[in-house]
Amino acid sequence: MENLSAKYGKTLNLDKLTSYCPGCGHGVVTRLVAEAIEELGIMERTIAIVGIGCGGFSHHYMDIDAIEATHGRAPSFALGYKLAMPENIVFTYAGDGDTCAIGLGDLLHAANKGMPITTIMVNNTVFGMTGGQMSPTTLVGQVTATTAKGRDTALQGYPLLVPEMMRSMEGVKFLARESVATPKAIRKAKRSIRKAFECQVRGLGYSFVEVVVPCPTGLKMRVRDSYARCANEMTDYFKPQVFRDETEQVDVA
Repeated sequence: MENLSAKYGKTLNLDKLTSYCPGCGHGVVTRLVAEAIEELGIMERTIAIVGIGCGGFSHHYMDIDAIEATHGRAPSFALGYKLAMPENIVFTYAGDGDTCAIGLGDLLHAANKGMPITTIMVNNTVFGMTGGQMSPTTLVGQVTATTAKGRDTALQGYPLLVPEMMRSMEGVKFLARESVATPKAIRKAKRSIRKAFECQVRGLGYSFVEVVVPCPTGLKMRVRDSYARCANEMTDYFKPQVFRDETEQVDVA
């Protein structure tokens, strides 16, 4: 079979059939990441560090090198790789379960170090791969496989707002939350993901983008309804915005 990705110089692997569920937001985010890498011309020196969960499939669909990290440890793997190969572009790609539960300590320490690596966190508010259990970002009142009566703050606390936790960290140079709920939102997400990679290319420091996406399977919803929920309830709480952007600062010789 002809390798279409190699023929057309594409980062997105055009020969690979996706295993993402129909309507899954991961497919959109994977494509946006691939487009950013391709447009910046960094395909040959980029490596993905992927977590456990649906996000762990992402590197199957990009023609780049990758490491599959242990659960929650992708940021620490990325730091080690960047120290060993500082000229390469290193990014982590994982869901809210992997990133915010077992991986929260690794994530925040990586951000606080301020090393030039990039994190893409895909937030669908559930553990999608394992059956739709509550994750650290599950919304208050949200019914999941482990919160049959909805998330109760008295029992499970509040959904984590990860970028807000990083705002005061001086080493974080690009920090944003976006969504894929609408075409306009996708365009904004593409812009932020590209800026996150530009931040690393310029060696400015750590960059992070959370992308709020639907999970029709984990939420047991029709695709159309899951995108409506993403555009309303999810983004009402996880408000898309650019918290910090030091890529706009003029370089001084």
